[in-house]
Amino acid sequence: MTRKFALALASLALIGAAKAPVMPDPAQLSETVKVLSSDAFEGRNPGTPGETKTIEYLIQRFEALGLQPGGPGGAWVQKVPLIHTRLGEGTTELIAAGGKRVRLIRPADLNLTTVGAAPRIDIAGAPMVFVGYGVTAPEAKWDDFKGADLKGKVAVFLVNDPDFEAVAGDDAFGRFGGKRMTYYGRWTYKYDEAARRGAVAALIIHDTGGAGYGWSTVSANQGENYDIVRGAADHRVPLQGWIAHDVADKIFADAGLDLNTLRKAARSASFKPVELPLRFAASLPVQVERIESANVLAKLPGHTRPNESVMFGAHWDAYGKGQPDAGGKTIRPGANDDGLGVAGVLELARLFKTGPAPDRSLVFALWTGEERGLLGSEYYATHPVDPLATTAANLTLDILQTAGPAKDVILVGAGNSSLDALLAEAAKAQGRTITPETFSERGLFYRADHFSVVRKGVPSLLLMALGGAPDLKVGGKASGQAWLDSYMACYHKTCDAWSADWDLRGAAEDVALFHTIGMRLAKTGAWPEWSAGSEFAGVRAKTAKLRR
Repeated sequence: MTRKFALALASLALIGAAKAPVMPDPAQLSETVKVLSSDAFEGRNPGTPGETKTIEYLIQRFEALGLQPGGPGGAWVQKVPLIHTRLGEGTTELIAAGGKRVRLIRPADLNLTTVGAAPRIDIAGAPMVFVGYGVTAPEAKWDDFKGADLKGKVAVFLVNDPDFEAVAGDDAFGRFGGKRMTYYGRWTYKYDEAARRGAVAALIIHDTGGAGYGWSTVSANQGENYDIVRGAADHRVPLQGWIAHDVADKIFADAGLDLNTLRKAARSASFKPVELPLRFAASLPVQVERIESANVLAKLPGHTRPNESVMFGAHWDAYGKGQPDAGGKTIRPGANDDGLGVAGVLELARLFKTGPAPDRSLVFALWTGEERGLLGSEYYATHPVDPLATTAANLTLDILQTAGPAKDVILVGAGNSSLDALLAEAAKAQGRTITPETFSERGLFYRADHFSVVRKGVPSLLLMALGGAPDLKVGGKASGQAWLDSYMACYHKTCDAWSADWDLRGAAEDVALFHTIGMRLAKTGAWPEWSAGSEFAGVRAKTAKLRR
């Protein structure tokens, strides 16, 4: 932390010390989620009648609070052009030496999607290349590709970073943050690398520990995908997806290769891609639809520094309708993910509107397409309404715990920026402590909408209950773990539904943390900073002259 920010932090503490914390209303949080997750909203899928109803509802809420439109040209929405695709029934096969064909079944063996606009995908026996973790990181002196030509080939990746399973003695040990996932470990990075190198498909070998979620989550999209409508120069890999862990082991074994041996080899800096004695064939029809979705943006203009801003965000979308569950339900209502986050942002808007006028402008962003790859926030990051160079911070709510007050706050991405200190101060005022995320290997910091503006250099905080079991005031860690286990069983499923039994006092306290931090940033000229060595510090530094 620099001396300048430390002095600003001291002044912030004085600002916050004079008044009792302002608390969101748990009953209002519950009522908002009850509405958004009702069957009438059909699971809030982009491009459906459920989206239309969601957008109308959110605009009405912001209007009733007395906020101003925050979109382009004074509108409430920022239009987000999307491409929506779904793979139809077809064939996916491996062709072994001698021409033997092995059928791969979707989604049991592999799950595939596309974000391309072609009406059909036909891959007639493309060579397959195992590229280890598929990482190119000059700062870590690491290159898995070694100049290998992937044009017209299928790239097969391991999930996570090279040192996720590394042990002392491996070259990768400690180079990428240990168990803590870096952006190199994210599936989106791997798909981007495959596209840059001309691959016709990218397949990631699934591992629950390395991915941070099980096969049911990986296959939840059921062959469906979305993307921003992109220019011709912004190339995406034509076919992408996952191979089930046990299926991959068998495929490699049948080809005369031991995947565990290759996993170990991939932890060496000298690793070179391995061409498999297999070819991949796919013939799949693609339903292609271009739709227009929308971010909902509201603003509370700043009084003395209106061109500087603090942003609060959550995503309004969920997974819509899917296959019937055991009880016949098809709507995946997304009550907690992220109806509760949306409710939190609306409560923040209410509290700030009824409080003293902020010096900096406050932006309240409700994003589309998060479940499809952070698409709405990515579109905003490349088409910002308020300049990102003078956005002091982004504060994102994405899944909060519903089991009552907690003694601690789970911090996702600890050590990234000076915002950690602000969170610690706000938590202390509530009598709470900070607990770093338990599952840093899941890369949660790279999996929520704040990351879209993080990539543009904006310091950000994420509150996400998936980071670990809360230490509940009633029942402690054991009860917190029971809650987390119960929620994860419903993650992205029909049972992520509103319940009258929720105890949202703890969620309200978490939302209040962002009110405290937001008010402090809005009432001073402090600029949060990235930690030394952060991969995002250099991006932020390029616009330093625009911040005074």
